[in-house]
Amino acid sequence: MPMYRTLLTAAVALMAGALSPAVNAEDIPKSWIDKDTGHRVIRLSEEPGSRSLYFHQNAYSADGNSMVISVDNPRGVAVVNLKDGTVKRLFEDPDAGILFMGPASRDVYVTRIEGAGSGEVVAKNELQQPTEVLAINIDNGRVRHVATVPRGKIHSINKDESLLIGAFAEREYSIESGPRHARFEARYEATGKDGKPLTFAEAKEVRINERLEARIPMEMFVVDTQTGEQRTIHKATDWLNHIQFSPADPDKIMFCHEGPWHKVDRIWTMNVDGSHIQKMHTRSMNMEIAGHEFFDHSGSRIFYDLQTPRGEVFWLASVDLSSGDRIWRHMPRDYWSVHFNISPDGKLFAGDGGDEEMVARAKDGKWIYLFRDEPVNDVAGISAPDAASLIKPATLQAERLVNMADHDYRLEPNVTFTPDNKWVVFRSNMHGPVHVYAVEVARAQQP
Repeated sequence: MPMYRTLLTAAVALMAGALSPAVNAEDIPKSWIDKDTGHRVIRLSEEPGSRSLYFHQNAYSADGNSMVISVDNPRGVAVVNLKDGTVKRLFEDPDAGILFMGPASRDVYVTRIEGAGSGEVVAKNELQQPTEVLAINIDNGRVRHVATVPRGKIHSINKDESLLIGAFAEREYSIESGPRHARFEARYEATGKDGKPLTFAEAKEVRINERLEARIPMEMFVVDTQTGEQRTIHKATDWLNHIQFSPADPDKIMFCHEGPWHKVDRIWTMNVDGSHIQKMHTRSMNMEIAGHEFFDHSGSRIFYDLQTPRGEVFWLASVDLSSGDRIWRHMPRDYWSVHFNISPDGKLFAGDGGDEEMVARAKDGKWIYLFRDEPVNDVAGISAPDAASLIKPATLQAERLVNMADHDYRLEPNVTFTPDNKWVVFRSNMHGPVHVYAVEVARAQQP
């Protein structure tokens, strides 16, 4: 039976109470059809405080039937069965944090950092505490020690699961101002020149810039998952972040120079031995920004949020790593999203929207979106002589999936597609506590 049908069946059963105990005290619905979009939304998680993974971290098993999420109270990992909608707790530890699902195995990778459960390290972006990396089989719960990293943050794992990659800074630096609220995922506070508190978005910019200007020496490292051996592959005083292995090439890495996007050359690729460092986007105007980069599922293209200039003209851009071909897909202000993603078959995009405080200043941007790109073709088939070497323009045609009016964007929804391309998964606090939801790509009825 196709996955989308089994998920739908699971949603109906959940409403009847067949797959879950009683509905939460908050009376959060298990399933509904969004009256503004006509798309069916289901709640995948059972416990408040559940979160889906960051938008470019793999949460899905190789067979496409399972998804891992984080859970709280007590803290740990749970597995969502995408065939029948059931959820089981897999692992519990107050100091554990979920990383990603192994792309080849049936293991989910988890870190264990002493003090993490108490909030002592949650706000620190460059960890100095030893980090134990565990691999946990999602079928039988068997726990395997992978490595202990003396300091630093693990970011990604390569295709064949032979190497983990991470980075550490020579000294600790916290860009957040205190413990996080349970409904959000960051806490940024700063005051303006007039002495008044800045908004969340503005305070984030200030704190990130302060971290960039600290110019703390950093090292990017890899860890052999069989031996635990760690070696440095890159050193910099740039702030190294957002590190990702290619989903297709176990030796190809993408990373960013973190900081205010209009100030840094952000997107870079590199071989795992530290060679062949390449900048993926070159700024052509002042205040141009590019970021929140991610690979497509084939590993052949890199996508990123591009604004020319910041907060004014919006694109979802891509570059082909083999040919160098570039496509810029234009969108109106309200379509801009904190994160974009692409379906496994490469045919659809999703976005998680944004509120009026964010960079787009969208007046009506609080939606989960589905996008289809439409190329801008040459008029009458007449091309410029150098058309093949130029950026190819396109537009994004949007369909609204979920009304996020009640969502607080201090928690970023982080959209991903399920492996069958049928559902878009996201996290939300729209009903109060954080839960994991999925919206069906196919419309259930007219809004």
